[in-house]
Amino acid sequence: MYQTDIAIPDVAQSPEMTTQEYAYLRLRKAIMVGAFPPGHKLTIRGLAQDLGLSQTPIRAAVRRLNSESAIEVLGNRRLRVPVMTPGRFEELVQLRTVLELHASARSLPYVSDIMIEMMDEIDRRLDASVGDNYPVEMTRLNHDFHRVLYCLNPDQAVMPLVESVWLQLGPFQRQVMVTHKSHYSIDRHKEILAALGRRDIEALSVALVADIQDGLALAGKDTLRTAMGPE
Repeated sequence: MYQTDIAIPDVAQSPEMTTQEYAYLRLRKAIMVGAFPPGHKLTIRGLAQDLGLSQTPIRAAVRRLNSESAIEVLGNRRLRVPVMTPGRFEELVQLRTVLELHASARSLPYVSDIMIEMMDEIDRRLDASVGDNYPVEMTRLNHDFHRVLYCLNPDQAVMPLVESVWLQLGPFQRQVMVTHKSHYSIDRHKEILAALGRRDIEALSVALVADIQDGLALAGKDTLRTAMGPE
């Protein structure tokens, strides 16, 4: 049976939630925050034991996650978290940039001072998790920070697409945290908050692109280069 170095995060289970949905949401959250590294081998039996469930809902959850490119089914009941490649990483970063620029622009007219204060509080907790060197919490809070903004648009349809990209980047993003501080010398979240306070779409777009490029793209390229070794 496989082992992870962190517990699979739990999710709130409402009375109407099916066991299949619960299994799916827990595994999805685990992958999104980096509980499993890229290339990590999984088994239905091992996942069922870790989640305290039967294998039937785990199989259904794995099928859904496979359709979302979050788990690979290799045959002979073998499962794997997808390996990150330079080409796939570049594609996902570009998709994240385009989708989140769209989401932030569409949400800007609905920004309020109360929402900015909420995002600022999340960012303060994120700063604390950086100081504690807790990458899983860093990833979760970073998602929360951006999700608050993107969901302000009452007509938004973009979050499932954004979260699909986050899901595929999650396992690799945890590895990126090793070199995160050397690239993320300017706190782009503070720039995003300042732009929101001014309701400045141009400054918001610049800060958001810089947040993705400094916090993910540059560090990710270094991580991939180190993993692949010298040419």
